[in-house]
Amino acid sequence: MDLLAGIAQGFSVAMAPMTLLHCVAGVIIGTAIGVLPGLGPTATISLLLPITYRLDPVASVIMLSGIYYGAMYGSSITAILVRIPGEAASIVTCIDGYEMARRGRAGPALGISAFGSFIAGIVATIGIVLFGPLLSGVAIRFGPAEYTALVVLGLILVTHVSGGSVTRSLVMVGLGLLASTIGLDPIAGSERFTLGALFLQDGLDIAVMAMGLFGVAEVLALAERRLKPSELLAQPRRTRDLLPSRDDWRRSAAPIGRGSLVGFALGLLPGGGALIASFASYVMEKRLSRTPERFGSGAIEGVAGPESANNAAAQASFVPLLSLGIPSNVVMGVLMGALMIHGITPGPMLLQSQPALFWGVIVSMFIGNVMLIILNVPLLPVFVALLRIPQRILSPLILVFCVVGAYSLNNSTTDVAVMGIFGLLGWAMRKARLDPAPFLLAFVLGSLFERSLRQALLIGGGSPMILLQKPISAALLSAAALLLLLPILRWGVRRLRPAVPGKAP
Repeated sequence: MDLLAGIAQGFSVAMAPMTLLHCVAGVIIGTAIGVLPGLGPTATISLLLPITYRLDPVASVIMLSGIYYGAMYGSSITAILVRIPGEAASIVTCIDGYEMARRGRAGPALGISAFGSFIAGIVATIGIVLFGPLLSGVAIRFGPAEYTALVVLGLILVTHVSGGSVTRSLVMVGLGLLASTIGLDPIAGSERFTLGALFLQDGLDIAVMAMGLFGVAEVLALAERRLKPSELLAQPRRTRDLLPSRDDWRRSAAPIGRGSLVGFALGLLPGGGALIASFASYVMEKRLSRTPERFGSGAIEGVAGPESANNAAAQASFVPLLSLGIPSNVVMGVLMGALMIHGITPGPMLLQSQPALFWGVIVSMFIGNVMLIILNVPLLPVFVALLRIPQRILSPLILVFCVVGAYSLNNSTTDVAVMGIFGLLGWAMRKARLDPAPFLLAFVLGSLFERSLRQALLIGGGSPMILLQKPISAALLSAAALLLLLPILRWGVRRLRPAVPGKAP
């Protein structure tokens, strides 16, 4: 009965005219900054934080929350249309989403991304309502050793994202980990691989790297191939082709469901969130598929699962913040600051002390997801129409888009130059048949891996055995070892099969 009363109170708060207006403004701003690479929800929320000083606390938190999960919607648009991930969580969407766009299926890709994100958002919100306080206890049990093991498992999963060989993927993962060490040592504070350059002391920026490796490299590859627009991006001939077909829904239903659950579970963990959830979902769908060779060539399951997972994870990350006062990522940390500015301390007592805020924020997620689907689906023809722009015009526009995005990060031409360098590097990777996705994903996980491992070693007195002494970390490392040895075991089984009696050699 208390649950129903809380939901009713949440609707009364969220449906108030001014609060509803702030919710709509938040999801619109979030979608816009998701489309624009470089800015991101963290920077946007930080810039808008002073505006909330004189706003109602509930309305301001609802608006800032809408910006966060709205950005998850918008980031898939450029990932699918022009292979530029608006957010790091959409890197995986580039793999099959862009291939679908090249085959004239940009509409179904965008549609299933929007519908999948909507369904996942609703599932995650229901999960927060029903199980949030209970499941938030799981996050408390994760210490440095558990996070180290989780990232090791994630790095092994990264090798299965690429459609190429595991060996090539491991090479790219190793290079990504090396790139993540550039900058200041997180514990000692000493410089590493900066070559005396001040701009490298903070490390390389993920947005600059992504725009270079995917956006600029794609323009260079297209210029090299010199294809006609009609050969490059096929166009849908009928209006109904802009929406997912019945077969698309048949293929996507299970991935959306699994992605929603995986995203919700990983979103509870600090440091996990939308990025790990998206590629974990992609690997899972590729493993479960009867035709895994379709992945990387325009499989709609490769869009449905990851997009559902990253949106579910984005909303699940509110659980440890509201229930425990633990920010699960940088955005949640900024939101926690917004709450404390208004004299509200998130944690176990928030539900008792601020029930209107707690239930208002949760219920606003229902409303925000409905608003996002209403905004995005009617605009599908507009998004797909971008593909009708001739390539001689579209390629320079993509470059301008990348340059503006890179420059807007720090108002620095150095970031633009770094983006250009990674653009050439991404083009060279393609020539060498190396996939940049494992490199970029390993780069993102590298800093979390190093920090967690060094903290775990400090706790364990320098002994790595602490990773095996904790049950959760031992289980995660065992799973990682099994995945790493799986190709070797398969190779051994294939070699032994001819020797079985009755089998032809």
